[in-house]
Amino acid sequence: QVQLVESGGGLVPARGSLRLSCAASGGTFSSYTMGWFRQAPGKDREFLATISGAGGTSDYADSVKGRFTISRDNAKNTVYLQMNSLKFEDTAVYYCAAGPGTTMFSAYRHITSGYRDWGQGTQVTVSS
Repeated sequence: QVQLVESGGGLVPARGSLRLSCAASGGTFSSYTMGWFRQAPGKDREFLATISGAGGTSDYADSVKGRFTISRDNAKNTVYLQMNSLKFEDTAVYYCAAGPGTTMFSAYRHITSGYRDWGQGTQVTVSS
C-alpha cells in the first residue's frame, strides 16, 4: 500500500495557474500508474489525467486537455498536476491516486476502480 499526500491547492483567480503536488511513500513509486481526479460538490469523482510509471505515457480528459499537464519525478516520489487557464468550473477537491502499472495501458485508467490508493484531497477554488 502506498500513502499519498496532496498539496498546492488554494484560491486562484480565473485564468490563473496552480501546480498540485502529490508525495508518495511506501511501495515502489516508479511501478505505479499515477492519476489525478477531482470531485465537485454533488458530483461524481472525475478523471483528469494519468501517467505511466516511467513517465513516458500520459492521458487526459477532454475537459482539461491543453490546459493541465501531469508529470512525475520518480527520484522524489512525487507526481504533479500543472493547471493553467483555470476556470470557475475547475473548482473541486483534487485527488491523486496510485494504481498498478498495468492500469495505464487498460480501459481502467480513466475510472476510479483502476486505482487502489488515494490521497486525502486538496481544495482548489477558482474565483470568477
